[in-house]
Amino acid sequence: MPIVTSPEQHVSEVEIEQAIRSGIERYFDDCRARIPAFIDRHFHYPGAIATNRMALGWDMLRAPANLLWAPIYALACLVRVLVPKRTGLKWLHHAADRVPAGFTTRVQQHISDLIQVELLNNGQKGPLLESYLVEALEAAYARHTLGPVDHQKFSKLIEPLVADALGQYRVSRTASADITNSISCTVLGAFAFQKFTPGGIGLGVVLASMLAKTLAARDFILGETIGGWYYSFFPPEPSLATTASVMVAVMAALAAFAALSGVIFDPVQAAVGLHRRRLNKLLDHLQRDVTLSTQSSFRPKDQFVARILDTFDMIKSGLS
Repeated sequence: MPIVTSPEQHVSEVEIEQAIRSGIERYFDDCRARIPAFIDRHFHYPGAIATNRMALGWDMLRAPANLLWAPIYALACLVRVLVPKRTGLKWLHHAADRVPAGFTTRVQQHISDLIQVELLNNGQKGPLLESYLVEALEAAYARHTLGPVDHQKFSKLIEPLVADALGQYRVSRTASADITNSISCTVLGAFAFQKFTPGGIGLGVVLASMLAKTLAARDFILGETIGGWYYSFFPPEPSLATTASVMVAVMAALAAFAALSGVIFDPVQAAVGLHRRRLNKLLDHLQRDVTLSTQSSFRPKDQFVARILDTFDMIKSGLS
């Protein structure tokens, strides 16, 4: 955090730094205290319905695009972590830094706005953290009968950190939807088809095989019944066109489900504490970044978990 110096130099830098840290700690402690009520309002029923019904409309198209783009963004994030800025690959780091996270859906934007207005600012207009810092500094300055604190530099520091942290939180929503899809596909494959289908690709392969068998049995020379029996022992290989068509249909259906899945899975995540842990982690990283004046360090691991599941799905389906 930048040090605010006194024009008369009667307040020591140590006092100023202690006042700033005290204000930051008090602010984030109050934010954490608001998390349970925030989750109850927006992620438990009936709030979860109001939060996720915004997915109806253009989000039904944005969600599939985000799921398809997510692996590229995850790779870019990995490059930013592994490739230092001060190497011959500096250009690669900058290129990865410019890769967008995807389309911002209405649900993501709505939740980001709720976090900023209710959780971070407690319903007030303007950044609430600034008032905590100014209050702490004015208390320190008042002991030396100095003038008011110039706090414009606080806004310049805080706003980009908050914006980036909320952007990463939106990414975690997309990754959570992707993980939900993988789990849903696994459950559906196990109970409906007695197959292990750890993702949309695996489910598409199974459905393509079933469709190829049905079509082949229908055209069997000795009739559909005997054809069904025959192809149970000698299953036909689905064509590339059939497999691709079924996968596209499955991915589209999963993406539409992902856009609305929050109605079901937000209360589940709230009940098991995932929302609480994610919001606490966001506040922890934001507090650290504001205190140390660093770039945003909030990087949820959800997207990397989702990519691991996608890779396993491709390996299991023989498509990698």
